[in-house]
Amino acid sequence: MHSTNFDFSGSVVIVTGGANGIGRAICQGFARAGANVLCVDVNMAAGTELAAADNSPGTIVFHTGDVGKSSDCRAAVEDAVARWGGLDVICNNAGIQPKESYLPAHELPEEMWDRILDVNLKSTYLMSHYGIPHLKARGGGAIINTASVQGMASAHKVSAYAASKGGLISLTRQLALDYGEDKIRVLGVAPGTIDTGMPHAYEPLSAEEHAKRRAEWGAVHPLHRIGQPEEIAQVVLFLASDSASFMTGETVCVDGGLMAKGAWA
Repeated sequence: MHSTNFDFSGSVVIVTGGANGIGRAICQGFARAGANVLCVDVNMAAGTELAAADNSPGTIVFHTGDVGKSSDCRAAVEDAVARWGGLDVICNNAGIQPKESYLPAHELPEEMWDRILDVNLKSTYLMSHYGIPHLKARGGGAIINTASVQGMASAHKVSAYAASKGGLISLTRQLALDYGEDKIRVLGVAPGTIDTGMPHAYEPLSAEEHAKRRAEWGAVHPLHRIGQPEEIAQVVLFLASDSASFMTGETVCVDGGLMAKGAWA
């Protein structure tokens, strides 16, 4: 599934958490649409491999950085602007949900809470803080945030993750209000279960067990399957494109109908 319906030729895009999963598909989608993409991630091996691939007609450059840190976010923005002369799109995609964080709130270590909120929520503030002046200098742009259905309807024992994603949805609305007059559109996507490394990382499973687990997760969704990273990337590219020029402040569920079930689930 390639993003062939969008033209981002010459655009400068930053994607956080871009080395794997949804972020990787977003990087590849923008590059195939002609953009210059800075992939920001802590995974040097995956990021380097992604950048080395043929991403024409655009390009992907890997920038190692921990977006939970202010200095790293500033450095990423400065790198993109120095390389390509400006900034057009920021995709705040970085997110973590460590296995060891699945605890009731009274048992969750404060350090784990802080780390999840830093990566999942504060990073969006930091990337916006450093990036928005450059978007304004271009006469506008787009910020696309990867939230989650867990920011809308939660599950058990994910207090920090749910809080981070709910906060991200609220921050998306706030930034849209504050920067609409600057022609900066701010939007979010809320994926359901996507076939990435994150859902499979919590326990060692065989290929057969993975397939069974994916089928179980898929059965929960009205479309009776889980999603693919490219399906999220396609929506991200749409939201960043002129095709969505009258959209801002909204978070779009890309969840196979999961949220449509509501309380009946």
